[in-house]
Amino acid sequence: MTTYVLLPGFWLGSWAWDEVAAPLRAEGHEVIALTPGGVAERGGESGATIESRVDDVVEVLRGHHDVVLVGHSGGGPVVVAAAERAREHVARLVLVDSGPLPEGVSHLDFLPPAVRAWVEKRRAEHGGWYPMPTSEQLAENGASTEGIDDALFAQVHARSTAEPAGTITGSARRGPPDPTLPKTVIACSFTEADARGLIAAGIPTFVEMGGAAWSFVALPTGHWPMFSRPGALAELLLAEGAAV
Repeated sequence: MTTYVLLPGFWLGSWAWDEVAAPLRAEGHEVIALTPGGVAERGGESGATIESRVDDVVEVLRGHHDVVLVGHSGGGPVVVAAAERAREHVARLVLVDSGPLPEGVSHLDFLPPAVRAWVEKRRAEHGGWYPMPTSEQLAENGASTEGIDDALFAQVHARSTAEPAGTITGSARRGPPDPTLPKTVIACSFTEADARGLIAAGIPTFVEMGGAAWSFVALPTGHWPMFSRPGALAELLLAEGAAV
């Protein structure tokens, strides 16, 4: 039996993993799907930050061993930092259409200038919070919703929760990297060739993925494979667990 800890990206709760978790559990594995701190709060004040989310994941990891730790999108930098701080509990790290961020780099810093300006405007209109954009807005900002029809996207959007300021503007404190920890990127809306080009160009948010511990697996679809290709994503995670 393998223990999977799954962290979704921005705006999503543990429910985002339902169709991925079911086949993993059917194979006898333990699945712990997490809701990131602050996501359940709609409006008002939230003290949730990227740093507090790392702390939350580390706390979960401390109760388990040989974990396959999975982070999607904005959850990727969180699980990278958590794995570094709780290395003895993690057997494999999997990033779903995501990558690490260097210490001191926030989500906003990662965005192209035009997209960053759009996000800042959106946050200003919502008291500092960042609601999930429409499918059209996501497409304009370069986040593919391929494979998700209008009805399903409407359901996801209706269940989404605005991100608090601290998860957009802050960064995670990194721990000592361990080159012996296997790390897999499941590339969905970008290809390995895209990533290799950015690695070769020395782009800070990609360059560490050029290390020997990193590998890439293709799952061609949009940025949210847990909705567009949940069965295929589950199969890939089962393969990662079998390699532990």
